Amino acid sequence: MLRSMGVDRTEATVNAQGRTPMSDVDSAMERFRKAVEAGDMRSLANGLDELARDDLVQEWPQSGERIRGKANLKRINENYSAATGTNPTAKLRRISGEGNIRVIEMTIDYGDGTPVSYVGIAEFKDGKLAKQTEYFANPFEAPAWRADFVEKMEPVAARR
Repeated sequence: MLRSMGVDRTEATVNAQGRTPMSDVDSAMERFRKAVEAGDMRSLANGLDELARDDLVQEWPQSGERIRGKANLKRINENYSAATGTNPTAKLRRISGEGNIRVIEMTIDYGDGTPVSYVGIAEFKDGKLAKQTEYFANPFEAPAWRADFVEKMEPVAARR
C-alpha cells in the first residue's frame, strides 16, 4: 500500500501521548519537503546533504550517469549554477511510499519557463538516503490519434 506523507495508523504503533511516532524516513522526508518549499536549489542541495549517507549512490538513467558518494553530489550541486548559468526552482507535487522506499514527484523550472516533470525513487537505509534514481521529462503534445482513448487533463505548469 502506498501512502502520501504521513503515517498509516492501522500499521503504526501509538505512543503514550496517543500519537503515531514518525519514522526516521518520515522525518527525513518532512525535512526534505521543507527544503523544497524554500524554493531554491541551494536549500534543496543542503537538505540532501543532511539526509544522505556518505556512500550515497545517485543515478540519472537518461544521461547514463552514476554519482558515487555524498561529496561528489555536493560538488555537483555547488557548481551547478556557475556551470549552467541557471538557478532552477522546484515545486513539490507529491511524496508517496512507505518503509524505506519513497517516490518523489516535483516540477522543476530551469529558468526558461518549461515545466520539467521530475520523479525520484529514494531508497533509505538506517534512516538516511542510500540510493536515489532520478528521471526528468520535458512536456510534450499529446498525439491526435489517442484523442478517442484518453481524457484530457491540465498539464503540469512551471512554478510561478
